[in-house]
Amino acid sequence: MKIDKRLLRSTKYAKIDFYLSVFFGFAGGVFIVLQAKYLSKIVDSAFLKNKSLVELKQFLIFLAIVVVFRALMVWMSEGFASQMAAKVKYSLRKLLYDKIAQLGPSFTKTEQTGELINTAIQGIEDLDDYFSQYIPQLAITALIPITILFFVFPKDILSGFVMLLTAPIIPVLMILIGYLADKITKKQWKILSRMSAHFLDVLQGLTTLKFFGRSKKQIEIIFLFSERFRVATMKVLRIAFLSALVLELIASLSTAIIAVEIGLRLLYAKMEFENAFFVLILAPEFYLPFRQLGARFHAGMSGVAAAERIFQVLELESIEQEKKLNLKPENLEIDIVFDKVSYSYNGNEEILKDVSFTILQNQRVAIVGPTGAGKTSIVNLLLKFIQPTKGKILVGGYLLSTIDEDYWLKHVAWVPQNPYLFNGTILENIALAKPDASEEMIREAAKKAHVDEFALSLPEGYKTKIGERGTKLSGGQAQRIAIARAFLKDAKFIIFDEVTSNLDAKTEALITDSINRLIKNKTVLTIAHRLSTIMSSDKIIVLAKGQVKAIGNHEQLMKKSELYNKLVNKYSGRL
Repeated sequence: MKIDKRLLRSTKYAKIDFYLSVFFGFAGGVFIVLQAKYLSKIVDSAFLKNKSLVELKQFLIFLAIVVVFRALMVWMSEGFASQMAAKVKYSLRKLLYDKIAQLGPSFTKTEQTGELINTAIQGIEDLDDYFSQYIPQLAITALIPITILFFVFPKDILSGFVMLLTAPIIPVLMILIGYLADKITKKQWKILSRMSAHFLDVLQGLTTLKFFGRSKKQIEIIFLFSERFRVATMKVLRIAFLSALVLELIASLSTAIIAVEIGLRLLYAKMEFENAFFVLILAPEFYLPFRQLGARFHAGMSGVAAAERIFQVLELESIEQEKKLNLKPENLEIDIVFDKVSYSYNGNEEILKDVSFTILQNQRVAIVGPTGAGKTSIVNLLLKFIQPTKGKILVGGYLLSTIDEDYWLKHVAWVPQNPYLFNGTILENIALAKPDASEEMIREAAKKAHVDEFALSLPEGYKTKIGERGTKLSGGQAQRIAIARAFLKDAKFIIFDEVTSNLDAKTEALITDSINRLIKNKTVLTIAHRLSTIMSSDKIIVLAKGQVKAIGNHEQLMKKSELYNKLVNKYSGRL
């Protein structure tokens, strides 16, 4: 009977619903006692004292009222429990989403998307039984048997002691079963997560798998995952059914012991019938909460297994910012200073080492270097996807870590090498940069980015759906939509991350024309491989192995930087 303290603390998101659920559950237990009292009174009066129906009318009415109120209490208890589960699930899902957003792309790139999706959706959904059934039942199981004992002991001490001595056997058995079931349920959840992650990978890479003739092999692998999940599920069910059988058996035997000892005393006239019948009615009700707890424990076990992964993500520590002031400086100048900035991922080898450089307002700066030099890490630092492990980044004299993230990102336009396009229309994808923009403004931005040249030829023009990840568009067309977003956003600081790599000459010319119009009176940082895109930069920063090797314009670097010369000569026009 494992209780996860973290899940127990999560009831704080619906405290009132939790307390009301327990209260009405407890009230239902009180009505159980009243029901037994009136029923035993009626049976004793009718069969042993020969009272007429008229004489028992009042007790029958009271009994009917008690039965109705007991049903109402149970309904109210379950209703508030379900409401509590819904609120807790919503809160945990929001916390999980916010945490993933806070950890940023540096975290999601290292995780399997399918596994994260399974955790955020199915994992949290599996907590429903835990919060709507198990947690309230845990409290009710602690209250109702004690309440019943309170009324049983004055009527029959012997039966009270039998209940008191046999009741602990059920929780002890549940603890033993819980430890066994916990291990198997966690294994079942891990298999499900791996299967979800693998299935999503297969779907996303189906084209490649078909090309290499490996799709049938993946069908076999998915079948093996499914078979492993089936076996694990059957093991969990086997434990659930066997434990339910044992719990029912113990409860039934305990009730039978009480029935036998009461029957013997009735036979020898050692006990009044009304008291005996009262205790006999309450005996199965005394063990009922324990049996229900056992059943609901197994219903919530998958949620406990999922919670391990949920809290693993929630408890991940993001790199602390120097000061969390969330500043929003007016007229922020885009003067950027990297002062001995270092960055390492999870304490491993440093990706950036004591990087220092400046980007003045309205200056065009380029960063070049071989693969793995740390160029993308600099972009991620500027976008606040990650935080420096050492050193500081200043913007307009303010620590970047102290500037409100949303406020800062409003000043930044980012055009990545592979822009993400959603399964919506061209208009909707461009409008992401400024959701409140009019259609006229969006079309104007698209025109400046040369989106008109292909959008107007599509069946529904700008209202054509482009498919998930823009599958209906070419790489160059996707880039033009990304640049249209930058035009629409009209930010002070623009980051181009290898925008023109792997494009044909015609598309590159169109994009270069769009870029030249976009960067007027802007601060620009370009990560590039093509020499043509950086030759006119005011400053070029040469990176290698996470360190700045040289800074200057093209002519200066050709004279003083051996590495820059090698890059130029190696790629013959491509850096």
